Amino acid sequence: MKIRNRNNLFLTLIILVLFIVILFMGFGIIDFRLGGNRSNTEARVIAVSENQESSSFNYQQSDNNVYIGFSEEGYDEGELENINVYDRFNKAVVNITTEVVGYNWFLEPVPQKGSSGSGSIFDNRGYILTNYHVVEKAYKVNVTLADGTLFEGEVIGTDQENDLAVVKIDPGKKALTTISFGESGGLKVGQKVLAIGNPFAFERTLTTGIISGLGRPLKNDKGIVIRDLIQTDASINPGNSGGPLLNTRGEIIGVNTMIYSPSGGSVGIGFAVPVDTARRVVPDLIEYGYVQRGWIDIEPVQLFPSLVRYAGLPISQGILVSRVKNGGNAEDAGIRGGSQEKAVRTGNSVIYLGGDIITGINGETISSLSDFYAALERTHPDDVISVTVLRGRRELSMELTLTTRTGGDD
Repeated sequence: MKIRNRNNLFLTLIILVLFIVILFMGFGIIDFRLGGNRSNTEARVIAVSENQESSSFNYQQSDNNVYIGFSEEGYDEGELENINVYDRFNKAVVNITTEVVGYNWFLEPVPQKGSSGSGSIFDNRGYILTNYHVVEKAYKVNVTLADGTLFEGEVIGTDQENDLAVVKIDPGKKALTTISFGESGGLKVGQKVLAIGNPFAFERTLTTGIISGLGRPLKNDKGIVIRDLIQTDASINPGNSGGPLLNTRGEIIGVNTMIYSPSGGSVGIGFAVPVDTARRVVPDLIEYGYVQRGWIDIEPVQLFPSLVRYAGLPISQGILVSRVKNGGNAEDAGIRGGSQEKAVRTGNSVIYLGGDIITGINGETISSLSDFYAALERTHPDDVISVTVLRGRRELSMELTLTTRTGGDD
């Protein structure tokens, strides 16, 4: 019995000694390799330089170590373009948040958080270009600059048809970084573009891509068709709205406005309003608060199936002239409105039947209200246009001089 106990004790001591030896080897206290030194090829130390004056990783390998330093030599041409554009212009991109008026259970007006988006400072006096839907219905607009400075902005002009708006801040003596307008008329599919914005509140995020399509028409959630949009695969997400789409020279070529996505996030199809549109409307937004466009002094109604059946109309698409303004350009040109004796109610609206149906403007087919507004979108007051109408079953053509359409006609 005693011999067995001694054998168990001896075996336990051997196991304990082996465990201690293995433990010491693990900590490097004991080294059984020949020469007692580690080979130069088996040990490498990787150090990351904290030199703030350089800007890219540069791997430098010595006999024993690999050092990672920083140098501009580590960038390719495309990366340098991206870095240069971002360094020069990211401070001109602002974060815009709004407050709107809501109502509590007692129907009392209370402030509520509105939308958020981006904007581009295009004038050192504090003018900022953004989207209409970013500032829509806002009673208070907050603009945050790159350095965290907060300003209260004023919406001085809006253009719902192109989803554009101009916001003004008072910078005082503060120097602002600005971005200049480029041109969108000569853009090509495949051209490189950069987008800067505040997606999901991540401030001044840069994404890159190419122009993947041009001249795209797209209907927004208000039912307005915005035409000639730039399509890009640069990642655009909620919060990018109103931010700039830039070329490699750092010029604004578009204003990011919407994405096509079944999930709500970017799937590589984003859209921007071309900067040539902004060039055309921004002066009016600053001076008048709205875009001065040509207008026909009528009350237009888009044809719809039940109306066509009820009135027995010979066509199913076009714009019914429900009423004509007394003394307006439509009356002067001979366009006829509907009759009060043939009034019908649909929802909260009253439609007067029997008037002319507009089917064309300046040779463009007019099938819907979006076509009607699009045909007049690039016109100006006092322009002379040709209007084609259907009166009964006769097609007539007449000329008229446009009047001014204000924001109330939108």
